[in-house]
Amino acid sequence: MAARFGRPRPFLRMRTVAGQVFLLQVAIVVLLVAAAVAALVLQSRADSEREARNRSVAVAETFAAAPGMEAALKSPDPTSVLQPKAEAARKGSGVDFVVVLNPEGIRYTHPLPGRIGKKFVGELGPVRKGKVVTEQINGTIGPLVQAVVPVFGADGKVIGMVSAGITIAHVSGVVEEQYVVLFGAAAGILLLTAGGTALITRRLRRQTHGLGPAEMTRMYEHHDAVLHSVREGVLIVSGDGRLLLANDEARRLLGLPPDVEGRPVAGLGLDDGTARLLSSGRVATDELHSVGDRLLAFSQRPTDRDGGPPGSVTTLRDTTELQALSGRAELARQRLKLLYDAGTEIGTALDVVRTCEELAGFATARFADYATVDVSENVLRGEEPTRAHAIIDMRRSAFSGARQDPDLFPVGTVTRFMPETPLGDALIRGEAVLDSDLAARRGWQEASPDRSARLLEYGFHSMIAVPMRARGLVLGVAMFWRAENPHHFEDEDLSVAEELVARAAVSVDNARRYSREHAVAVTLQRSLLPRGLPEQSAIDAAYRYLPAQAGQGGLGGVGGDWFDIIPLPGARVALVVGDVVGHGLHAAATMGRLRTAVHNFSSLDLPPDELLWHLDELVARIDQDESAEDPGNSVTGATCLYAIYDPASGRCTMARAGHLQPVVISPDGNAAFADVPGGPPLGLGGMPFETLDVELPEDSRLVLYTDGLVEDRRRDIDEGLDLLLTTLDGHPERTPEETCEAVIGALVPGRAQDDVALLVGRTRRLTADNVAEWDVPTDPAAVSRVRAEVSATLTDWNLIEQAFTTELILSELVTNSIRHAAGPIRVRLVRDRALICEVSDHTSTSPHLRQAASTDEGGRGLFLVAQLAERWGTRYTDDGGKVIWTEQPLTGDEI
Repeated sequence: MAARFGRPRPFLRMRTVAGQVFLLQVAIVVLLVAAAVAALVLQSRADSEREARNRSVAVAETFAAAPGMEAALKSPDPTSVLQPKAEAARKGSGVDFVVVLNPEGIRYTHPLPGRIGKKFVGELGPVRKGKVVTEQINGTIGPLVQAVVPVFGADGKVIGMVSAGITIAHVSGVVEEQYVVLFGAAAGILLLTAGGTALITRRLRRQTHGLGPAEMTRMYEHHDAVLHSVREGVLIVSGDGRLLLANDEARRLLGLPPDVEGRPVAGLGLDDGTARLLSSGRVATDELHSVGDRLLAFSQRPTDRDGGPPGSVTTLRDTTELQALSGRAELARQRLKLLYDAGTEIGTALDVVRTCEELAGFATARFADYATVDVSENVLRGEEPTRAHAIIDMRRSAFSGARQDPDLFPVGTVTRFMPETPLGDALIRGEAVLDSDLAARRGWQEASPDRSARLLEYGFHSMIAVPMRARGLVLGVAMFWRAENPHHFEDEDLSVAEELVARAAVSVDNARRYSREHAVAVTLQRSLLPRGLPEQSAIDAAYRYLPAQAGQGGLGGVGGDWFDIIPLPGARVALVVGDVVGHGLHAAATMGRLRTAVHNFSSLDLPPDELLWHLDELVARIDQDESAEDPGNSVTGATCLYAIYDPASGRCTMARAGHLQPVVISPDGNAAFADVPGGPPLGLGGMPFETLDVELPEDSRLVLYTDGLVEDRRRDIDEGLDLLLTTLDGHPERTPEETCEAVIGALVPGRAQDDVALLVGRTRRLTADNVAEWDVPTDPAAVSRVRAEVSATLTDWNLIEQAFTTELILSELVTNSIRHAAGPIRVRLVRDRALICEVSDHTSTSPHLRQAASTDEGGRGLFLVAQLAERWGTRYTDDGGKVIWTEQPLTGDEI
């Protein structure tokens, strides 16, 4: 207990009552044992001295009365006669010396022969008179007791003396041998007494809980003060049903007399129920009993659970006032629960109409019989509500009620709350209206007199109208009606309705602003995406783009997915699919920037890996610029897949930056993912991109898509990819349009939760009749032969009108290659939607268009080519060479 209060409890400084009693008892036992030992030691010392005196006197008297003593003393040499006898007597009696003296005190015998004949030390006067003298002295051999007795002659006179002595240590040695037993017995008595004291102390500690005297005094003072000052009554009843204790509050609440302690509970004059409870000792918690005009709550617990005495302790408190408040508290609890449930059930989607429907449905299920929600037209369109005439024209967006009568509250109709009417005036001021008696017609009917009459016929008796306000503007009006419920609306119902509508208004305003942002983002995104397929002959293409629906999963609406089909020189085509992580206006704007950049880079006729490298650099710069102003607007996370298909060779070159693998469907319908080497997402930088070159047979299909197609909250990406492959496999008869429909139907059956971009292209091949190629030697004379062969080919293609222009273009291009480039030189003529002329060599130096001076002999050939051709440019090949190309327009009859 002492440790529980944070106090140390050393052995010699115990503060508890039990500890102090233990120390006191041990001290008493120690003192008693010590006193007993001291008494024994003193008694032993006294006994030793008495024993030494008795033995000395006895030996001396016996030796003095020995026969022949008188003759020996009177002999001529007493020493020779008495010395042996004295030594024999000393040894036989156990004394330390036996000395025979003459009347003058001269020694005749002594254990030490050197002292014979010398004067005896001691009191001899009384001995000469015939008395016995004993004395205790410190001799040369230590403290001793000696006795001197007279030796009488036949005539009765003292003729000599005998002295015998023994040391105290010699006598007490026997007693000291018993000290071990003595002290062992004392130690045993001490241990036995300490053990008994410890047992008594342990019981005392358990009873006092380790408290000290001051703590016990303070505890009982506090106990008494608390017991009689608390606002709860306390009763302690013994196991035999007698009242042991009752505090002042219990006496007051139960009306008990002063002398109740010790009396049976049954004789206190309590009611039967209360008496039975107190006598039973059973467990009770807040059990209500009426005592007089009070309603008391009893709580009772037994006292013998942890080894305590049998009985019970009972607390009681007056709950008369609480009973009156319990009804209001229950109403408040129900109101709080209603508002809490409203927060979880209203506004689950960022949609204005759906939020209004949730408000009406919740109100009719928990609050009213009928509910209508009218919303401003501007709010339904996602626009800001106007302050002027804010609630004059409202469109009914939701209705819920016990009877679904379309004539009562038709959804979609326009309701007019004119400011001239009391109802309209209050709503415009932003004040709620409570009409607890519709039959009184206090102005609510002026908005629609005909409908108000029908409502009264249906039994509508009370109404609450609350303006739906957000940011100081009125978004709409919510009206609650009661008909089946006989209880009319009251003021408390009005406050509940106001809080309910206030919460719904926030959700409606959020949905309105989200709808507006979503509409703007969709408009921006669709303006940035392709509005149709460009004219080209390389593939037969189809696409689908599905923006994320507003409010789906909190994704923020449209995102940054895009696709593109870009015609390239040489009848080739580029297929692009990309994705910018994120949603909203920023993602849509970023997508537009990336799409424009891809168009610009593709105009340079770059290979896919190099184009992605330039795009990665661009995204990194955009990230750096935007992160400096707003770290939250970084573009990191954009992905892209870029593929170039050449219908002349059937070669398809693809590269990807963090994007999903495309699917290639063979002409026989087998679908498989193309193993395009993976690259990091755009904007990370520092990693090269690799390409995959494959040859696609005619009527192959190339499927490009974004992750929104294969991944959502109900399905992970691996399952989506497997489902995509299953949907595409085994259907060679499908057109690109049919393929798009099948994929969307299988993978996006409902509303898209993320942007979905899907691009399907079926490959075509240019026939040999539309392509003509020639190898040109590095000889200027070969130019004329090229012109002749080109003229003949164009004649066969029925393009005679293009022959002269084409001859001039090829003459200039071939001549430049012969003069400035390295062979071999090759010329290719392609008839497609335009007439394409290509001259390739093995030099990477590209010609540049310049304005030649009047004195220059050259420099006008490329200028002439640019004037004659509709477009021209240069692209580089994998072997380090280049291709200079031109395009000339063809009419419909010439294609």
